[in-house]
Amino acid sequence: MPGSRFGPVCSKCDAPISPADEPMRSISQSPSSDLTGRVALVTGAGVGIGRAIALALGSAGAFVGIHYHTSESGAGETLAALRDRGGDGLLLQADLAIEQEARTTVDRLVAARGRLDVLVNNAGSPIRLTRIEDCPSEHWRHVFDINLHSAFYVTRQAIPHLRASGHASIINNLTLSVQTGGAGGAGPYAAAKGALQVMTRTLARELAPQVRVNAIMPGVIQTRHHEVFSTPERMEEYRKQTPLDRVGTVEEVANAVLFLASDAASFITGAMLDINGGRFLR
Repeated sequence: MPGSRFGPVCSKCDAPISPADEPMRSISQSPSSDLTGRVALVTGAGVGIGRAIALALGSAGAFVGIHYHTSESGAGETLAALRDRGGDGLLLQADLAIEQEARTTVDRLVAARGRLDVLVNNAGSPIRLTRIEDCPSEHWRHVFDINLHSAFYVTRQAIPHLRASGHASIINNLTLSVQTGGAGGAGPYAAAKGALQVMTRTLARELAPQVRVNAIMPGVIQTRHHEVFSTPERMEEYRKQTPLDRVGTVEEVANAVLFLASDAASFITGAMLDINGGRFLR
């Protein structure tokens, strides 16, 4: 069907056709989550949510750059699991809070595969819990280095390659603490992730239409993070506060990332996708 800058037009009279007049697409013709031939970089992919995201993207056909900082054995397990599923990837060790190491991480993946289509800024941590009034300046800077500056360094280096992709997507991993204010000493972490939320929307405007930029905002997900920072009693409180009456799984987060990375989300940019079982409703 012929088209114009305003949408499809009638082949006989060149009049614009409204969406209601267009033939209904079948399910098989709809955009899918197939990422065959694409290259993805997932930061912090050695454990937890990052590992699940790497496996989801790889299982959908993407070649995955598996970044890790200190979780070498975990990253190796991620790659082995990906290969068991018929996928492949490349291990990339770096401290992304160091600008040159972040740049090198992107450059190594692009040198190996010749392109970059998907960037998932997943790496991050509260490091430790502290109230802002008791927070040393060094700790504040460290939290921002890990959760914000690292994503900035990686993204800035990746942008030229993503612009050239034709199917580019950036997904930033935020936290429910952005909405709740970082209770229990997670204030510095929430502040850094809040800045990443603003950066997500800024990039969505600056990089359109070549690159879509979105964020996920997980609630309480069963990961090592909560084994370290939450007690079993606190986890039970979280469950009771959640309308779906449970905490989430890493696979549920990964499926959301796969959707946002794929052509199925081709008209979505600047979005914040809540994955919290209804614990926080906007």
